[in-house]
Amino acid sequence: MASLSLSNVVKRYGAGKTAVPVLHGVTAEIADHEFIVIVGPSGCGKSTLLRMVAGLEEISEGQISIGGRVVNDLEPSERDIAMVFQNYALYPHMSVFDNMAYGLKIAKVQAAEIKIRVDKAAKILELGPLLARKPRELSGGQRQRVAMGRAIVRQPQVFLFDEPLSNLDAKLRVQTRLEIQKLHRELGNTSLIVTHDQVEAMTLAQRMMVMNAGRMEQFGTPEEVYNRPATTFVASFMGSPPMNLLKNAPNADFGGQPGAILGIRPEHLLVGESGWKVVVDTLEMLGAERLLYCRLGSEFLIVRTDESLSLAPAIGDTLHVTPRPDRLHWFDAATGQRL
Repeated sequence: MASLSLSNVVKRYGAGKTAVPVLHGVTAEIADHEFIVIVGPSGCGKSTLLRMVAGLEEISEGQISIGGRVVNDLEPSERDIAMVFQNYALYPHMSVFDNMAYGLKIAKVQAAEIKIRVDKAAKILELGPLLARKPRELSGGQRQRVAMGRAIVRQPQVFLFDEPLSNLDAKLRVQTRLEIQKLHRELGNTSLIVTHDQVEAMTLAQRMMVMNAGRMEQFGTPEEVYNRPATTFVASFMGSPPMNLLKNAPNADFGGQPGAILGIRPEHLLVGESGWKVVVDTLEMLGAERLLYCRLGSEFLIVRTDESLSLAPAIGDTLHVTPRPDRLHWFDAATGQRL
């Protein structure tokens, strides 16, 4: 087990005036045993950062330390990490046991010790009855568990997961998220997981790193990121549906500043007999709740409601909504930073 330190980590492709920057000085301190999720849209640099920790990408500037040891110039095999890829990367001609054991055999671990480690990992991941099967005989979720088992038997200081759930269907994603949480509770390894799915990030992370265009926009617990987003990007990216960001909200004098952007989450807009007048454009039925997509003058507003409304709104209806004054967020219109 080990802490992980990122100090002003920069990545550029190319050299000189033609160099293309992809990461712009990422700094973060990750404690021993922490489970960190790196989240952001496609192309934000999250997988590149993970690969730099793994040693699969060179570091242009800055420093990465694992367990207090600077690893900038170390090969991946020397960093005491294990990585789980999104495509599983299993050997199709090998059994589940041999896939999990392969790295240990290469490292010349004794056969008796290999069996002990594989059996233990298989028990944790409920793979015991599948050890003799080939990957083609497994479901997607089972293959992902084998990939995780191959990492577990290495007994690394740090686990790295690169979008491990992206190839699974919706039901399996939920199931595997629970398995990853359980795995971390049992093993306690320091873990980094990359995902573009903000729901996965919110449910898995002890702390999350929100990336945008090669920069870390915010680093905090899911509660901090959701309840006090540092920027308009974080506010709009984290949350499903996203936070409403209004530049011209009527009566927007709830303690904000002139020219500021008002943020309000859809669940913090109350439907009543007074307040902002909105027109329902479209709606989504989500079982116990509804999402109303409304027009507020020249702006659009999402309102989350539940079955407690006495009359279900319809497309074209005019409603009155009031933002909860204790749930307002203000951002600088020029910089997007939280005020």
